[in-house]
Amino acid sequence: MPQLPAPAYPAEVRARLEADAKEVIARYPDSRSALLPLLHLVQSEEGYVSRTGMAFCAELLGLTTAEVTAVATFYTMYRRRAGGDYQVGVCTNTLCAVMGGDAIFDRLKEHLGVGNDETTEDGKITLEHIECNAACDFAPVVMVNWEFFDNQTPESATHLVDELIAGRTVEPTRGAPLCSYKETARILAGFPDERPGAVEASGGAGPASLIGLRLAKGEEPHPRVVAPRGERPRGARLHDPSPSEHLSSHDAPQQTSASDPDHPSGPTAEEGE
Repeated sequence: MPQLPAPAYPAEVRARLEADAKEVIARYPDSRSALLPLLHLVQSEEGYVSRTGMAFCAELLGLTTAEVTAVATFYTMYRRRAGGDYQVGVCTNTLCAVMGGDAIFDRLKEHLGVGNDETTEDGKITLEHIECNAACDFAPVVMVNWEFFDNQTPESATHLVDELIAGRTVEPTRGAPLCSYKETARILAGFPDERPGAVEASGGAGPASLIGLRLAKGEEPHPRVVAPRGERPRGARLHDPSPSEHLSSHDAPQQTSASDPDHPSGPTAEEGE
């Protein structure tokens, strides 16, 4: 249904946001490029990107509200409705799921009494499943306001949300200390994190992430998990798959277009014929 125009920010709020927005816009040669950080800025004000926030961004950048809405609805880091102080994201992509991410997510849904992208009644926690946290070597991974909590279990994740609800200090496995969702949004808008020690806090990647760098430096790689094609690990038995079983690349040699004259991959006629 058609909606009335979005209400404007109160005068004092608009003045403060406008001063911050002009600082952000000045960083870019084309003002349109400032849209992503400006969306984080308005999210830091209300905890989500409201229609008022989108109208504010459109006005300052000379865009239509449709253009701003298209961007705000594309990226999942922008909320479309009010949420909790802590965004708890459970990775349920392939590796995390296999390692227990699905079990963690199911446990938290039951424990908190909410579904995906829903917020607890006390307004403390918004739970969501995330497709990838880009930390596969620490799977399964949970993120709280985009800070890492690695190698989680259903029990540790339950304890984590209980501590957040109780208001107790929780330390991420890596990265800066936790702050509220609104404070996180302001940092993502490009404003400095002025908390003592927050900038210095960091965490390195795990061995699985660094194997490529080790190889590039000529360091000794880890032992192979899969034997080279045509070889078998000592003590391993030959595998004779059934006709219904899927053949992987490790069941080589298989017929290929180059070795199977009955099924060539290239053109059968000379060029021009």
